[in-house]
Amino acid sequence: MAEQQSDWRTRWRARWRHSVLGRVLRGYTEVELMRRAMAFATLGLVTLIPLLILVAAVDPFSPRGFGQWIADGMGLPENTAAPLVRVFRTPHGIAKQTGILSLTLLVVFGLTFVAEVQVGYEKIWRLPARSLLRFWRRSWRLVVWLAALTGYTSFEVASGRLLPHGAFASGVRIFIFVTAGLLFFWWGQYFLLAGRVQWSVLLPGAIATVAGLSGLRAFSSLVFQPMIASGAEADGAVGVVLVVVSWLIGVGFVIYGGSLAGRCYHEHRCARG
Repeated sequence: MAEQQSDWRTRWRARWRHSVLGRVLRGYTEVELMRRAMAFATLGLVTLIPLLILVAAVDPFSPRGFGQWIADGMGLPENTAAPLVRVFRTPHGIAKQTGILSLTLLVVFGLTFVAEVQVGYEKIWRLPARSLLRFWRRSWRLVVWLAALTGYTSFEVASGRLLPHGAFASGVRIFIFVTAGLLFFWWGQYFLLAGRVQWSVLLPGAIATVAGLSGLRAFSSLVFQPMIASGAEADGAVGVVLVVVSWLIGVGFVIYGGSLAGRCYHEHRCARG
């Protein structure tokens, strides 16, 4: 009887170890997922957000600037988004007052953020890191990916501003959100990995990423919405920024975690095959 129980436990552990969820949990430690998510939030706040603030300031479809972008990404209603808008308020036409050198520096800092995302994808897919010389030769990929990210974010916000309210418009926007997100994260992985992983292998990770971002959006509207109101009342702008950083950690966790889930699903299929 004891031998049968031992055999059952051994078989159960083997099945768990080779399941998709078991592989994901082991990969969580392997790629240091939480540390990378926190680095994603830190670099996003320091290097990427200043660039997006300038882009949002000249966006004709975003009269409230970058605060509207964040509120839209978190799925917050207009009354709750007011503290965000005040913190990240940037006057339209600020690009005219900003020199070319300052804008160039912001783009360079944004490339640091994209390079970290690229390294994270390479770590997840167990690809060798690029040498410094090859990195600079292929740095144009970082520029293109950053431009695509900015365009994707602008497109998402513009769709919410241009579409009328109602059930039909909400359904159309959900379709746009899912389709655009799937295409961006599917293409984004392939592009940053320089084609070293096949399109078909990257698709499950893109699907997992979009599903995770959808869940994060629903979570944000339920949890972060009261936190922003209470944080703004208790700590002012600092409280609002802390909530935004927490949300960025969640975004980084989902982006890296979705790609990791795609890799583990691919390994699971290969093992079964």
